Amino acid sequence: MRTEEKLPEAEERPTDLARPRMTRTRRWLLGSTLAVYAATVIGVLTTSWLVKLDWQVMLFRPYKQWPEFHTFLDYFVVMGQRGPTAVAVAAWLGWCCHRQRTMRPLLVLGTSLLLLNFTVGAVKLGFGRLGPHYATTVGSNEMWANGDIFPSGHTANAVVTWGVLAYLATTPLARRIASLIATGFAFGVGMTTVYLGTHWLSDVVLGWAAGVLVLLALPWLEPVMYRAEVLLLEMWHRLRQHSGKAPVPVRVPAARPVAGSILATPRTAQDDELPPREPVGVAGNGRPAGPTARIAEPRQHHPVRQHQHTTRSERPPVTPGGSRRPPHSDRVPRAAGTPFGSTTGRGRTTATGG
Repeated sequence: MRTEEKLPEAEERPTDLARPRMTRTRRWLLGSTLAVYAATVIGVLTTSWLVKLDWQVMLFRPYKQWPEFHTFLDYFVVMGQRGPTAVAVAAWLGWCCHRQRTMRPLLVLGTSLLLLNFTVGAVKLGFGRLGPHYATTVGSNEMWANGDIFPSGHTANAVVTWGVLAYLATTPLARRIASLIATGFAFGVGMTTVYLGTHWLSDVVLGWAAGVLVLLALPWLEPVMYRAEVLLLEMWHRLRQHSGKAPVPVRVPAARPVAGSILATPRTAQDDELPPREPVGVAGNGRPAGPTARIAEPRQHHPVRQHQHTTRSERPPVTPGGSRRPPHSDRVPRAAGTPFGSTTGRGRTTATGG
């Protein structure tokens, strides 16, 4: 039995669920982000210089210093609102899923948003900090006052939602462009909330750190997303079978055609696992013996003719078997044994001798 080397699929995803390797850059970025996150929380809890800076910026009232930017920035802050940004990015990633025949882009977006809501929402409710517009005591950190402002949800959402596009980029150039766009939106939305007076400056810093931590945690969640994609595909196929629709054909890897014929069926890995075929006997009439047997030799497109036409000069002369004279009504056929000299008709005789 002949075996052939299996060709790898063009965009075959690795099936191993190994944990991603921790590179030096990722380790440095994760450590520095955790340090900023912890320092911001500790600085606000201890009412350090960071809280004093929050009050200085709040009392400066940027929206009154530059009122000409208020209308534009009031619309621009929507780029960090979870609803509109999630719908816009989900529409783009949905088209990518249809084009790439995979659910991974939407699963990455959904996983990142769930992780963002869980982590940021828990911290918001845990600290209960009030916003600048609802502050009661000057110089206070306004913690545990039934608020939900620390960290900034708009800022963290801008980091995660637009950062997912850079995370899913497939080329280095696209990744750089998406990273610059995500950085611009994250920085712009965070500073816009400070300008509008809806967040403290420390809220924005903690929102940036929270969003970056979510993006750094995505590679560790790839095995979970892979299993979820397989489960969703199985459920989709079962739903189509129950509804009576034809199941979606499964993509098979490209295979190498069998040598010998241009129109041969492509050879797959399953063909190598089949047992060898038995030889087919041929009966005397030239047909294969058995109702399910197949012809051993392939049929020729233009078979050679067994009898060739001969030319006119090569044909043997053929003598006609009968008389060429047309039949006559008053003509009597000659008998086979009539002697000479007998009467032949009309009163004439024929002599045979002297």
